[in-house]
Amino acid sequence: MTPYARRGVHGQTVEALARRILGGLIPEGATLDLVALQSELDVSLTALRESLKVLAAKGMVDARQKRGTFVRARADWNLLDADVLRWQFEGADLATDTDRTLLADLAEVRAIVEPAAVRLAAERRTDADLAALDAALEAMGERGSGPGQAVEADLAFHRALLCATHNELLQRMEMVIEPGLAHRDRIVHSHPHSEDPVPAHRAVLDAVRDQDPQAAEAAMRALLVQAGRDLDRIDGPDDTKGDGGK
Repeated sequence: MTPYARRGVHGQTVEALARRILGGLIPEGATLDLVALQSELDVSLTALRESLKVLAAKGMVDARQKRGTFVRARADWNLLDADVLRWQFEGADLATDTDRTLLADLAEVRAIVEPAAVRLAAERRTDADLAALDAALEAMGERGSGPGQAVEADLAFHRALLCATHNELLQRMEMVIEPGLAHRDRIVHSHPHSEDPVPAHRAVLDAVRDQDPQAAEAAMRALLVQAGRDLDRIDGPDDTKGDGGK
């Protein structure tokens, strides 16, 4: 999915408004001054209204007669929307409790979804699934690759695992997990003291290849524990950089 910021003035306006709302600069319940926003963002009123329609579809804003356009309560926002998730993580400040909460929420979701998903992957994987996992693991282990390639390889591995379940709804969990996983990976793979991710991922792949659901689940849980250690190490008392993961 192409980020809105790459879709011209309309997309940039959508992202600018979304980040202000998600960051609390425009608080819940606030009525938007469209004229002031039009001037501040230097866009046409038409472009501004079209951008607000996008956010309305995501549950973030609404419009009422006599009240105008306003920010809805956070409980109404579509927090599982891929764009909303990405905006939250990309705009996060690692020193804030909000970012720690987001990362903790994501860790809990992964602990529920991925061990169960990998059991299905072990039972249902095809040769094509194994080839995708092998390619991702090989890319993850390439020496001299920068943080960007390491992040992409990790995302590809976890995406391939979800695909190997051959369950369409589980495959769509990629949209929930991937934005936060990418955010965490960028931190971890830029940190000199994180653990080597390859052995833990290889253990998962070996169990999936052997079609051993129990071993696959155990290996995934071990991988998530290692991810937690990396997070704790980066966010420990002697390091103020922030959080991280696998």
